[in-house]
Amino acid sequence: MVSRIIPVASFDLVIFGGTGDLARRKILPALYRRFLAGQMPADAQLIGAARSPLDDAGYRTLAREAIVEFGGEQAGERRLDAFLGLLRYVTLDARGDSGWDALKRLIRPDRVQAFYFSVGPGLFGALAERLHGYGIAGPRARIVVEKPFGHDLASARALNATLAEHFREAQIYRIDHYLGKETVQNLMAVRFANILFEPLWNSQFVDHIQITVAETVGVGGRGAYYDRAGAMRDMVQNHLMQLLCLIAMEPPSRFEPDAVRDEKLKVIRALEEVAPHHIVRGQYARRGDVPSYREDVDDARSTTESFIALKCHVSNWRWAGTPFYLRTGKRLRARVSEIAVIFKDAPHLIFGQEAGRHCNTLSIRLQPDEGMTLQVTIKEPGPGGMRLIDVPLDMTFAEALGDQVEDVPEAYERLIMDVMRGDQTLFMRGDEVEAAWAWTDPVIAGWEGRGDVPKPYEAGSSGPEDALMLMHRDGRRWREIR
Repeated sequence: MVSRIIPVASFDLVIFGGTGDLARRKILPALYRRFLAGQMPADAQLIGAARSPLDDAGYRTLAREAIVEFGGEQAGERRLDAFLGLLRYVTLDARGDSGWDALKRLIRPDRVQAFYFSVGPGLFGALAERLHGYGIAGPRARIVVEKPFGHDLASARALNATLAEHFREAQIYRIDHYLGKETVQNLMAVRFANILFEPLWNSQFVDHIQITVAETVGVGGRGAYYDRAGAMRDMVQNHLMQLLCLIAMEPPSRFEPDAVRDEKLKVIRALEEVAPHHIVRGQYARRGDVPSYREDVDDARSTTESFIALKCHVSNWRWAGTPFYLRTGKRLRARVSEIAVIFKDAPHLIFGQEAGRHCNTLSIRLQPDEGMTLQVTIKEPGPGGMRLIDVPLDMTFAEALGDQVEDVPEAYERLIMDVMRGDQTLFMRGDEVEAAWAWTDPVIAGWEGRGDVPKPYEAGSSGPEDALMLMHRDGRRWREIR
């Protein structure tokens, strides 16, 4: 396989919050890797904008340090110097008037204009208002906004309305880095480009689907934010919801942004309300030197969940009766993001009970070691009768593609370049965000109304025991987190 690099048109990219953690860890290193790949034009202009009193040289020093620390193995000093030469900096007050005239002088009206809001949602309105008030954003300008896209349905609607005052929906790119992962996009290719799978992708042949996003870390320095959000708002409403949509959606008529997002929206609107006994919430407890969740957030009475497991149903003809099991949590046994499609048994088992019970499973792993594995049943080698074992047909990228897998762009690289191309396929639409909150809000209101308290689980485990029982009651079991 040979990667095909398609250069993008010349652009100006303004990174509001350009000195922040996201810019340093993700945005600047991603842009540098695209520069090394030859996808970024030599006359692109990258403008950091923040309150810090820096000049161009100071910002280039900050960017150099960030790329060395977070950019991985990179090319030589000459290439890095050439990239840093594209950077400019403006000291700017998002809520005031200082710095905006200086920013306007840097923007070139004949280029693609993109404005990355790498700041808290509370500043989105102020930034949008000033971009238009100072005549900086042209009619084809694009803005990139990071999650959280609201805290509930009301705040999501208010946020969308604020952005809509100054930008059309076609100009707004709501970024979810999960959708930029190579395996997530390969999921669509596997489904819609292979006759092998699509005829089986329904309740007649699929027993159930598991979606797991497990993390080994705690809340870290995000304690204040996370204790207001919890796993449901921080992970399920966006990341896991997007994975569910891609698994469950109908084939779009065309692989175009609105056609794909129309089908995802239908899935969200078809989700049934989750029954209370199909919800398990957990909170990690202290283990040895590892502090508990309540210690991490400095609140001994916190009832916020760091783990959640749900059993969901999609009410349509394709998925009637097929449960979707979702779980995510912090301080779990291993770091893994995986979608597992578990197919039903053969309709008539001819080998007898001594052969054991076996099933086909398509495992789609997002991290680590991106790839796919199809588990099939074969005869165990050797004499002594028909003994069956399950073996994987391994499609792990690192093994199948060798060194070429290193050329696969990371999520932020792909998504930022999609912004420059004007391709919204992998970005969420406003009505999609609101529909996700419309499903999420009653779930949260339900446990708050009941006064439910999260179940404790040991750090480094697979989560609370009640999550295991959620599956055991249905005669199923979670896949091992490893």
